[in-house]
Amino acid sequence: MTPGDTSGAPGVVVVTGVGRWLGAHVAARLAADERIERVIGVDPAPPNPELADLLSDVELIRLDLDSLGGLLLDLDADTVVHLALVTAPDPQQGGRAGMKEQNVIGTMQLLAAAQRAPRLRKLVVRSSTAAYGVSFRDPAVFTEETEPREVPRGGFGRDILDIEGYVRGFRRRRPDVTATVLRFAPFIGYAADTTLTRYFSQPVVPTVFGRDPRLQFVHFDDALEVLHRSVAEDHPGTYNVAGPGVLSLSQAIRRAGRVAVPVLEPGLAGVAAVARSLGFGRYGLDQVDLFVHGRVVDTSRLEREYGFTPRSTAAAFDDFIRAHHGGVVVTRDQLAAAEQLVLESIRQVRSTVRERS
Repeated sequence: MTPGDTSGAPGVVVVTGVGRWLGAHVAARLAADERIERVIGVDPAPPNPELADLLSDVELIRLDLDSLGGLLLDLDADTVVHLALVTAPDPQQGGRAGMKEQNVIGTMQLLAAAQRAPRLRKLVVRSSTAAYGVSFRDPAVFTEETEPREVPRGGFGRDILDIEGYVRGFRRRRPDVTATVLRFAPFIGYAADTTLTRYFSQPVVPTVFGRDPRLQFVHFDDALEVLHRSVAEDHPGTYNVAGPGVLSLSQAIRRAGRVAVPVLEPGLAGVAAVARSLGFGRYGLDQVDLFVHGRVVDTSRLEREYGFTPRSTAAAFDDFIRAHHGGVVVTRDQLAAAEQLVLESIRQVRSTVRERS
């Protein structure tokens, strides 16, 4: 079967992580495809209530990944779509240890089950451009062959490297299975609710002093399209998935109509603490490094092999802005907190200059 051929559309598709936004939308989209006989959604927890209607045509099974082996055999599944990844630690789910258990150990268990499934012929794995890491020695643009210069400091980036290593081992053991790895840039758009979209939704946005990194995003709808095509068609290999073009962080903040608060990198953890106290979400070293170095990837392989070009990074970001316009207002207390952060960053800069002089 040649890449892009749809003559062998799968019969039974198992999607992991359907309790979350991405997994639920992917499973629902596949269930609406008449070429696919059955879609089984797997998650150890029930889906969020707002996703229940979306999953009406998906067969839901509450199951941990370590119990997936018997299910794949019983269902005669021929395709697995692995989306059950955690991008940021959640204290209520075991923090960083729970995150690694879900991402790394969960993927290892899934691949062990897939290896024993004789009818399996296709595996689609969600990955991330975090696989490239970030450092001062990085190239301007990453291709799929680029090796990371340094191991990522953030937990999610390290998990991605482990996950892709396990997939490479699976490919060697099961060369008969079409394995597709999709390295997504950060999701954005009207429907996305991620650490990054919550970051840009803040009225006061912390940035790293002296840094204006180049960023890429992928629109949520375009991510769904690529995942759908990866199941309905044959696209073996690893692909960068991002919107063409870039936005600098300062451009993105201005487009969003937000207030930037530059701080020294060592003080960004303190800014994150203030942001959490204001109800703005979590930050980690993955985000800090992205806002210091930025990351841009080449998507020519995706466009060539899939015959599909996602909307540009700027267009995807503008769609996010339109959906959230007017949703957040800078209050007097928040503005006062921003002023204090600016003053603290100035003090840190002056202190650093005195120490070096």
